[in-house]
Amino acid sequence: MLNIEQLEQNIGYHFKDKTLLKKALTHTSYANEHNEQSNEKLEFLGDAILEFVTSKYLFKNYIHLKEGEMTKVRASVVCEESLYKVALKHDFSDFLYLGKSEIINNGKTRPAILADSVEAVIAAIFIDGGIPIVEEFIISNLKDSIEQASKSVGMKDYKTVLQEKLQANRRSMY
Repeated sequence: MLNIEQLEQNIGYHFKDKTLLKKALTHTSYANEHNEQSNEKLEFLGDAILEFVTSKYLFKNYIHLKEGEMTKVRASVVCEESLYKVALKHDFSDFLYLGKSEIINNGKTRPAILADSVEAVIAAIFIDGGIPIVEEFIISNLKDSIEQASKSVGMKDYKTVLQEKLQANRRSMY
């Protein structure tokens, strides 16, 4: 087992059940080679928890945003790019269990694999420590991204502005 204690220190949470964290870091390629369970089910749960916690945070803290704006902010934050950054911040790549083919193909640096591992770790934290702990982990890691996305949600790109002006004058761009 890799130095899980170091990852726990990186993320600021110490697991009661260390096997949950190992499972969260176990890619399908490794699981298939070693007849173990992969992190796929944890990814599924972590994705739902991430959506819920982010939605709750937006609802409580960004009351000036409309529903559609909150949806846009959440979508821009709960995405592969944001989760990839969280994985990089906590050095997840040092702790992943990957199969030989993924190691050869630089799986430890692939954004999708790293982002998926963050979702799986979110689920593992939830199962091990409960909703308040996982909320703290999620918000502490995504708060800046949420703030940045909320500021730009009202801005329109030049094409949208042009389309709206043309539609107001009953003209089409095409």
